[in-house]
Amino acid sequence: MHERRIRAEAIPEHVAIIMDGNGRWAERQGLDRIQGHRAGIESVRAVVRAAHELGVRVLTLYAFSTENWSRPKGEVDALMGLLEHYLEAEIEELDRNGIRLRAMGRLERLPDAARAKLESAIERTRDNTEMTVLFALSYGGRTEIADAARKLARDVEQGKLDPDSIDEKTFAAALYEPELPDPDLLIRTGGEARVSNFLLWQIAYTELHVTEVMWPEFRKSHLVDAIYAFQQRERRYGLTSEQVREGGAGKRS
Repeated sequence: MHERRIRAEAIPEHVAIIMDGNGRWAERQGLDRIQGHRAGIESVRAVVRAAHELGVRVLTLYAFSTENWSRPKGEVDALMGLLEHYLEAEIEELDRNGIRLRAMGRLERLPDAARAKLESAIERTRDNTEMTVLFALSYGGRTEIADAARKLARDVEQGKLDPDSIDEKTFAAALYEPELPDPDLLIRTGGEARVSNFLLWQIAYTELHVTEVMWPEFRKSHLVDAIYAFQQRERRYGLTSEQVREGGAGKRS
């Protein structure tokens, strides 16, 4: 446990998490996959609270990918039901703690009931400023990039944008949540060392942390461990260590 050793002034502003391992955890416990997802909801609750306590400003959780729609219908329906349950159970605490809820992805694919509860929670908390919790739902990094390209193409077609003026900043402004900073730290639970089509544009300079801990077992102590490891690293953004020490590496957004 490194909580006493992490530096409050160096807490990552934006932490993103690939919440992996629900199914494998359930299998090891002799349970079905749905029970694993249900246990994972407890981890969401715990990690949101922990991130808030530690001073993280943005927490992005990869809750449901575009590829997840291909899973068995019973599992997909259960996941949508768990989303509804989480929103109903947690909205009071989120709002009371000044936490703004956001969501990004192809949200139009969500079932009507889940989408309605999500939209209600987003509207209720939209003016909160203490922290932002962003759910990536029906989300894929390549889909987000394609949607941004399509948006820019329409602007060019309508004469609103000169194609020669398109640069990284212009493109980033067309992404789903352009006002949020890029993640400083990306955590993947469950031991797999891949990014799985998550925030492909935004994680260009993000520090990665992979843990063997399955998502249903992930708690504040594991988040603290990841932040402690993050604080031991030198973020150079393509510069040399000497340039960093001289103050030449400004934070990228």
